[in-house]
Amino acid sequence: MSSTGPDDTPVVAATGASDTTATLAPVVVPAPDRPLDGGSTDVERRDTPPKGRKPAWRVALEWVVLIAIALGIAFLIKSFLFQAFYIPSESMKPTLNVGDRVLVNKLSYDLHDVNRGDIAVFEAPPRAQSGGIEDLVKRVVGLPGDTVRADPDGTVIVNDRRLSEPYLPKGTVTRFSDVAPGCGSPANGEPGCVVPKGHLFMMGDNREASKDSRVFGPIDEETIVGRVFVRIWPLSDLGFL
Repeated sequence: MSSTGPDDTPVVAATGASDTTATLAPVVVPAPDRPLDGGSTDVERRDTPPKGRKPAWRVALEWVVLIAIALGIAFLIKSFLFQAFYIPSESMKPTLNVGDRVLVNKLSYDLHDVNRGDIAVFEAPPRAQSGGIEDLVKRVVGLPGDTVRADPDGTVIVNDRRLSEPYLPKGTVTRFSDVAPGCGSPANGEPGCVVPKGHLFMMGDNREASKDSRVFGPIDEETIVGRVFVRIWPLSDLGFL
């Protein structure tokens, strides 16, 4: 019969020929190749990572892959879904103020038609390009085929009907100085615009301080970037538009 000693060294029980109590004779057996204090042996590889821990190169590779995926997703979102824009001027006050940041849905007009009253971002036409500004944000007032003008008290008239504009401050006056470039002339000969097919008539909510389609004419629908649907900054004004 064999057993182990206090130091885990195997011992063997030797029995005599008589019935007297057997005497245990220790037999020395080579100790296992590990120190009693649990430290590393001479043959253990020092550069082997502890069990369950990934090598440093693999961790670094995983981070690189994760960052690349995150950047790819961000690029796809910006290119095809949503994009944030900064408001640099007062042309849309009081709806949008200088410094506001808005989010634009680029898929909106792939799913439905442009609606009168929408706030949209579009590529600045040549007549409106200045100071490196590439995109503008205005409100859709006239759709293709609409006749847009203003009556003497400054109310916008679309197709001979007063346009309800609850987003404007009370008393806002809208004026046309002439027939806008690229427009057809209204039948009554007054200043205004008959919006051509495939175009939109855009105006800022700050009618007295907005350079819009009254100046540069209707825009091509193909230049629409997307519909502004939410203000994301400042947080105190966070909300849908």
